[in-house]
Amino acid sequence: MATRIHPTAIIDASARLGEDVEIGPGVIVEADTVIGAGCRILGPAVIRRYTTVGAGNVVHPFVVLGGEPQDYSHDPSVRSFLQIGNGNVFREGATVSRATGADRVTVIGDNNYFMTCAHAGHNADVGNNCVLANGSGLGGYARIGNRTNLSAHASVHQFCWVGEIVMMRGNSGASMHVPPYCMLAGINLVVGLNRVGLRRTPHIAHEDRSQISEAFRLLYRSGLPTSKALTEMDAHTEWGGPADKFRQFVRDVLQAQAPYNRGLCTANASRRQKR
Repeated sequence: MATRIHPTAIIDASARLGEDVEIGPGVIVEADTVIGAGCRILGPAVIRRYTTVGAGNVVHPFVVLGGEPQDYSHDPSVRSFLQIGNGNVFREGATVSRATGADRVTVIGDNNYFMTCAHAGHNADVGNNCVLANGSGLGGYARIGNRTNLSAHASVHQFCWVGEIVMMRGNSGASMHVPPYCMLAGINLVVGLNRVGLRRTPHIAHEDRSQISEAFRLLYRSGLPTSKALTEMDAHTEWGGPADKFRQFVRDVLQAQAPYNRGLCTANASRRQKR
């Protein structure tokens, strides 16, 4: 099908547009950009330089994709990128920055929903099927796994990892790493497993949920230091892939080097998790 471009849109001659793309009034598409087939870019939105947008994305008014990093160390003359997958929705005012550093990339996966004024900072890595609700945000180099939900105004600090199928409650914040399948409330406080999210995930069976519950118990309810809890987890050679992801996340956090050595969120508001 033919691409439709509103006469008030400004499209750089070097931009590459796929089939059946709709470009609305007042849209700006800068040089060195790619817009995949079937995308709808509603006006006025801005697609900045070095941005690649996959197929079937919907970009609502006042969205800016690929803006320069909000980073004092960024050199505007350096080429860096924003890579967006397929089937994402960016609602009004959402922003995603391109990366800091030569040839570095900010990555957004597939089928994510960025609600009004949600933000992903430079060098962030967003998985698939995530929801960033109104006013939520990811700092630079933050990473969130598949099927993770950030409720309204939830925030992830720079250099922090949030595992898959995590639910962050409204106004919560993570300045430490959040293991997969957990619920986060307040600041760095794990309040339990995201049991609803686990039940709704097709590839996670009942046995997987039982194993995840045991991994969670060892980490947060056994009273063991994190390193000894991991040793206990490693003894469970029968665990399947989902529980192993929890275990491996803990291992990665224990082995993380600066600036990623931020520790694990705690399940006790009065103390940090012991290593």
